[in-house]
Amino acid sequence: MIQRYTTSEMQTIWSEKSKFKLWQEVEIAVCKAWNEEGKISLEDLKRIESSLEVDPLRVEELDKQVHHDVIAFLTAWSEQENLAGSGRFIHLGMTSSDLIDTGLALMLKKTGEILISDIEELIETVKVLAIRHKYTPTVGRTHGIHGEPTSFGLKVAGWFHDLQRAKSKLEFGIEAISVGMFSGPVGSYSNLPIKLEERACYFLGLKRVPISTQVIARDRHSDFVYSIASLGAVIERIATELRHLQRTEVLEVEEPFYSGQKGSSSMPHKRNPWRSENLCGMARMLRSYLIPSLENIALWHERDISHSSTERIIFPDAANLAHFMLKRINSILKDLQVYPENMKRNLYLYGGVIYSQRVMLALVNKGLSREDAYKIAQSHAHKAWNNPEGNFKESICQDTEVSKLLSRQEINSCFDLDDYLKSIDEIFTRLDLITA
Repeated sequence: MIQRYTTSEMQTIWSEKSKFKLWQEVEIAVCKAWNEEGKISLEDLKRIESSLEVDPLRVEELDKQVHHDVIAFLTAWSEQENLAGSGRFIHLGMTSSDLIDTGLALMLKKTGEILISDIEELIETVKVLAIRHKYTPTVGRTHGIHGEPTSFGLKVAGWFHDLQRAKSKLEFGIEAISVGMFSGPVGSYSNLPIKLEERACYFLGLKRVPISTQVIARDRHSDFVYSIASLGAVIERIATELRHLQRTEVLEVEEPFYSGQKGSSSMPHKRNPWRSENLCGMARMLRSYLIPSLENIALWHERDISHSSTERIIFPDAANLAHFMLKRINSILKDLQVYPENMKRNLYLYGGVIYSQRVMLALVNKGLSREDAYKIAQSHAHKAWNNPEGNFKESICQDTEVSKLLSRQEINSCFDLDDYLKSIDEIFTRLDLITA
């Protein structure tokens, strides 16, 4: 991942130093299990546990010779003088995938836990925004065209619920990959006691996988990647909405514009929603990682390494992007500029054409057929539409056929904004979106 979109937390987890440290933890967990089996003495175990961290530069140097990163890692570790003869017990009975897949599980679990923490922070930000604008009226749009009145808080409440589900998906993804394996070549436990696997996984805070080949089945990993891609899509949904609402002719919300910030190299007036646009692009990248993750499920026989090269890219990049996106959307929403007056202005364009359904239904309730009522409401709405002087309400009031059926008071009631917001309290209660 390029530095521009790298977070310090994910950079730490996905560094070579961190990977080799976790690999050591995996190997030590197996040694502890062997100690319980009486295979490794307590003295040998203590030497292994107290050994120094493996130097990534030394591993890299050895890898150029042996062309095998696990062997390079084990060789670099065994070179430590304080291990004495105890180093021979490291990796005892194991195969490379026991180490790689279990170490990867630890890295993905740590990644997921950080993302969960940031999702929870984002959910709280969205909750505050939704409650603050619970009754702020705005126009609802379908196909990008004015539909009927709603509230900005209700719009944000939808994001709140989306993010809660995204969190649940990620929790499922974390559970799916929080498993370890120590079953040896082809998964038959030929050189490892089968009960050793459960003990070693216990020491690592993982569950043992019920069955493995020489690798952990990759549908687990694709579940994790899906949960991240799905989270990205939810963030993109929010960002896309913000981009539309920031358009000059709409201007109902605006990304924060900070002191000293520049919008364009050529047009000084510009205040672009570039952060939201950036998030939409990142969401595309996250989705792109899902396809190779699904294709990694089908491996040859008990194992090949066609999945390995893609995973070296997918996991660290997806982790960094998802974390970066969470932090960015949270900062946008915390400082989001909301313009209720502009919302009100847009709400009443062309004399309230968005109240056309209420007028139609009022006419139907007076005995007019739905088709005839629709035609009357549509004709007056289209007369006002895109007309600087157009006024749907006044046009309706001047219609003699309508006046025979509806009083002025009944027409006015069709334009009652509060009636459109009457269910908001119940919806917020359903979502547990209430003030403390």
